[in-house]
Amino acid sequence: MPTYDLYANEPGEPLWQVPAAGAARFTWEYDDGRERLLALYQKGKDKQWDGQLRIDWDVEVDPCDALGTPEEAMALYGTPYWAKMSERERGELRKHYASWQFSQFLHGEQGAMICAARIVESVPDMDAKFYSATQTMDEARHAEIYGRFLHEKIGMVYPVNDNLQALLGDTLRDSRWDMPYLGMQVLIEGLALAAFGMIRDTTTKPLPQQILAYVMQDEARHVAFGRMALRDYYQQLTDAELREREEFVIEGCYLMRDRLRGVEVLENFGIPKGEAEQISERSEFLQLFRRLLFSRIVPCVKDIGLWGPRLQQAYVGMGVFELGDSNLDLLMAQDEEIAEKLDAERFAVEERERVAEVGQAIEEGAGEP
Repeated sequence: MPTYDLYANEPGEPLWQVPAAGAARFTWEYDDGRERLLALYQKGKDKQWDGQLRIDWDVEVDPCDALGTPEEAMALYGTPYWAKMSERERGELRKHYASWQFSQFLHGEQGAMICAARIVESVPDMDAKFYSATQTMDEARHAEIYGRFLHEKIGMVYPVNDNLQALLGDTLRDSRWDMPYLGMQVLIEGLALAAFGMIRDTTTKPLPQQILAYVMQDEARHVAFGRMALRDYYQQLTDAELREREEFVIEGCYLMRDRLRGVEVLENFGIPKGEAEQISERSEFLQLFRRLLFSRIVPCVKDIGLWGPRLQQAYVGMGVFELGDSNLDLLMAQDEEIAEKLDAERFAVEERERVAEVGQAIEEGAGEP
């Protein structure tokens, strides 16, 4: 079924065209690269996988409880609106929220694919071009997977959120070659990793858990790439150039913080926008969720050298300043371990089932005259 038939709201024109800015850069040096980046490029090649095969798409999903979301996680929980809802209406609300979340993941992954391709085009170093090419394929796979989940398992898609679209546009319109790194690898990917992780670690449903764990295994490499490349480059910039990038980070963080309300969902249930915003702001779960979403961004921004007074003050105001001391390497290592453990557990179960089937067939055969 065409995606346009599944949108909960009118998505607008079928194509969003962002004018390209900046130069395509060729380099004639093919055999000189940073060892760390070339090692990451090799890992990117080694870790390619097929979303059609690695994920068990035969797992059944209830669209009205796709993520096993607890009632307390619903913004309407505890309000008069919630008290008036029937169980069927609450299930429909869960469906809309799951669709909204995974739709933003889908649109973000398409943005990541385009930004990775832009990095291949604009970055001056061949080692970075090599790695960005593997990431472009990763992001295509992620968009394919999220799209399939929404089409086949949820049956509903939400348009791209205005604030996410604004950040994508700002990132792509900037002519400086490092801005797709900063906007996508650090801000959008960092935010996505935190959101993926919260759902991965709390969902009771096997299919979204598989999808998120395997996507996060890729994203750990992507953020590592952005950190390496930007840390090296930002050591060469002037204070004024660093402040310009810090302003971009501050604006992007505010946009993303405001993006994560899901107000569009509440409006579709007849709640006026102003009241929907107030309900979302008062939700204790969403306040915690939004704060934890910066757990990957703040330490990364600090690590690459963007840590001026104005940026620090902005993070103090958001209540996320102390996250700058988080161990980002440990978080990324855990993402990889969780995916590998999930694989091992799944394949062990499949092997036991296969052995049991063979044993049963042997017993049945032995019983025949």
